[in-house]
Amino acid sequence: MSNRCRQPGKDRERQSLLISACLLGLPCRYDGNTNSVAGLQEFAARCGATFICPESAGGLPTPRPPAEIIGGDGNDVLDGKASVQTIEGKDVTSEFMAGAEAALQLAQQAGATIAILKERSPSCGVQRVHDGQFGDGLKAGCGVTTDILRRHGLTVLNEDQWQDKDVLQ
Repeated sequence: MSNRCRQPGKDRERQSLLISACLLGLPCRYDGNTNSVAGLQEFAARCGATFICPESAGGLPTPRPPAEIIGGDGNDVLDGKASVQTIEGKDVTSEFMAGAEAALQLAQQAGATIAILKERSPSCGVQRVHDGQFGDGLKAGCGVTTDILRRHGLTVLNEDQWQDKDVLQ
């Protein structure tokens, strides 16, 4: 199956895609639920998109305790200046790093140039992540997987941006 998607009625090919598995209806969220986005599953199937849950790929079970980035965002985690910890205080930074590396490897194998990831996630947040207080607070920043993909040249969108971006048209 091709990882490229042609726009109906156009000759131009769309970019290859990597998508968060939870956005496609797979129950891999920390609580065992999904973050399914209307229309995205059909779009992904038509495009032959590749999907991953970085947290599962990093070895974390589903369900699992909630985790948040402490002391920064994904950029800081990759630079060794912040960590990812569960609500119980367990350091899961290595699992998040392994998941981000697995997502990068999969994206590279698939030739993906664009990723559509789950906002607010410590792995996949694109513009905002939870503030490390395990409440409802958010802060500007990205997740660990988002940052590693950006460092390697991928365009990363969240679930609210995927239909609006010219890059997918």
